[in-house]
Amino acid sequence: MIETDFLCRIRIALEPVRELGATPLGLRRIVPIAGGEFEGPRFSGRVLPGGADWQLVRADGVAVLEARYTLETTDGALVYVRNRGYRHGPPEVMERLARGEAVDASLYYQRATPWFETAAPQYAWLNRTVCVATGERRAAEVIQDFYALR
Repeated sequence: MIETDFLCRIRIALEPVRELGATPLGLRRIVPIAGGEFEGPRFSGRVLPGGADWQLVRADGVAVLEARYTLETTDGALVYVRNRGYRHGPPEVMERLARGEAVDASLYYQRATPWFETAAPQYAWLNRTVCVATGERRAAEVIQDFYALR
């Protein structure tokens, strides 16, 4: 049985979606990250602007998510995050999300696996911890709860 510990809740402010259009792999979208914040029992801080989510919406409607961004902890440490996952659901729910409507997160699937990289000794444990995340997409932000696997 897999057990988890709550790591943090992260709120990421998003800039408008940049649609590249239909590429050979699917509909390519880039969602720039404007900033944000995170808070948890072992570390907290802010999301630095400048990252992005490079999304690919496949022919089957599944959005393949790949976000890369930097966290700055309250004590000044920098933590690089690479967060990969999937978002999918019934077509009508996904259409509502695409229009920026508020949709209950229980109506669609958004899960990811964040990976961390840092040189800060006090957060070295992040470099060797496997995590999973649940997510909720809102019009101008994404909210995710990160959990560390024991």
